Amino acid sequence: MVKDKGAGERLLEGPTKTGQSWVVDLDAGTVAALRGYRAARGGRALDLLRDSALVLSHLDGTHRHTERFSRRLAGHVVQARKSLGEERLPVIRLNDLRHTHATLLLAAGGPVRVVSERLGHANATITLTVYQHVHPGMGRRRRPLRRVARRLTRTAKYQSGITRVLGPAHGSVPGS
Repeated sequence: MVKDKGAGERLLEGPTKTGQSWVVDLDAGTVAALRGYRAARGGRALDLLRDSALVLSHLDGTHRHTERFSRRLAGHVVQARKSLGEERLPVIRLNDLRHTHATLLLAAGGPVRVVSERLGHANATITLTVYQHVHPGMGRRRRPLRRVARRLTRTAKYQSGITRVLGPAHGSVPGS
């Protein structure tokens, strides 16, 4: 999204800043969930089944406005916190999910270069600067990893509660 002073906003599609394509590896479970999501949306609008269709578009295929998408997610989080209990679900913004993902990868011992590429940073120095709070040896300590695993397991247990609050289309695939 590009904001031009006095001219409003416009969506700019094209190459990345580096001019190279950006590929993000996904695990099999995420790919299966996204395929299921695409199939469900395809039942409403066949145009959304094509491979080039945007994953998080409106039903007519147009882009979702990023700020509205973030506000919608925030509203779902508030609703889920009320239903599940505020102490069970932290307040989290859309961009916080990106930071959490990067921090967990680095804390688990993921190579900085791989995390940097996954985030789309121009170089690993940017990643090291932003995530310098993640201690390099943290990935070798078992206690933090067990804590993360327990938290993820607890989160999975509450998934059915989130689905009840948000509805099946929203609870099964984030951002739908």
